Amino acid sequence: MHDPASPSSSSEPTDAVSPQAPADVVEEVMAWYSRALLAERRASHPDPERLEHLLARRQECVRDRARLEEADAEETARIAASYAARLKELEATGP
Repeated sequence: MHDPASPSSSSEPTDAVSPQAPADVVEEVMAWYSRALLAERRASHPDPERLEHLLARRQECVRDRARLEEADAEETARIAASYAARLKELEATGP
């Protein structure tokens, strides 16, 4: 648990994972799905299967974001790693 009384150091390594980082990466993936949903809905012929897939994946993000609130350190690390890999994959494929 984070001790609010302990000062945070700006000299921490940039690859250190802050307590907020797992939630941030989940929210970045969620935002990617939101943008993809919007683009698909605006398409001249939206693909119902793609819409369903995107909605399901976004809902998965919502559930995982909520799970972070109660997750232990191991589960938090697993979720963060999974979402970091997914974000990298999604960004490589485009919207």
